[in-house]
Amino acid sequence: MNSLYNRDIISIGDLSKDEIQAVLSQAAEYEQRLARGERHALGQVLQNRLLATVFYEPSTRTRLSFESAMNRLGGRVLSVAEAKTSSSAAKGETIYDSGRMLEGYADVIVQRHPAIGSARALADAAGVPVINAGDGAGEHPTQALLDLYTIQREGAGGMQGAQLRALDGLHVAMIGDLKNGRTVHSLSKALSHWKVDLTYVAPPELAMPRDVVSFVTGRGATVHESDKLSDALQSADIVYVTRIQQERFNTVEEYMKYKGVYVVNAAVVAQAKPGVAIMHPLPRVDEIATDVDQLPNAAYFRQARNGVFVRMALLSMVLGAV
Repeated sequence: MNSLYNRDIISIGDLSKDEIQAVLSQAAEYEQRLARGERHALGQVLQNRLLATVFYEPSTRTRLSFESAMNRLGGRVLSVAEAKTSSSAAKGETIYDSGRMLEGYADVIVQRHPAIGSARALADAAGVPVINAGDGAGEHPTQALLDLYTIQREGAGGMQGAQLRALDGLHVAMIGDLKNGRTVHSLSKALSHWKVDLTYVAPPELAMPRDVVSFVTGRGATVHESDKLSDALQSADIVYVTRIQQERFNTVEEYMKYKGVYVVNAAVVAQAKPGVAIMHPLPRVDEIATDVDQLPNAAYFRQARNGVFVRMALLSMVLGAV
């Protein structure tokens, strides 16, 4: 039974462990079918269905992977890439009015917006499913899903394996701007369904929000917090690096205080646990050196590619095609 049919996907907390696992399993099936060359059959799954992507903030991976996913399943896309300036929002249109309008144009809406709670506001107005592609420093649930899929696919040894590995027992370290990083907020909540150890590495001013820490510890996750990169490398199976987010600071001077505070390079990886997988939601600035790119541990470009499979799964499930 597909319990995600006609559902809004606003927070990763909206999904149960079983629902998350169902999405990941469907993503694996789509990846395997694409690898077998079943493009024609997949192109019938969402034929004549319409996706509207409405992005008030810049995006490359999220927007294009949603659009790629919809196209691979035979659907069509209506896209507003710079909605803040190129849509009626520039004329003062409210999110509520946008939702009421968009429901007449598309079968599902994907929105990115700088305000926390904006996706929920759109979902309250629209009569079709809404998927949150990032609401400011709030959440990014579909990124969390593709991150989980990547963690499972990487397998032991930091290399992409054939099977989805178990998440129980993993040690995941998250590094960087954890205060403003919506990807780590959602990933933490998603991982808390399993028995995991989490290490948060950030300057005190950019530490993981207390509500996220309380959420995951309340579910039984073990949490360690530090401001030292070395503390994340001793036993972590996954090192999840995030950039310091300049757009979330009030001044350039404030941003420059933290820019480059943590840098993962090949020498750093060599000191880490053997087989550690290095992940990043991208884009990167200077927090992962390019000399990491050729290492088998570098999972971030595979991670970006995995977004297509996961979003194919989510779109087909929300629209009731599987």
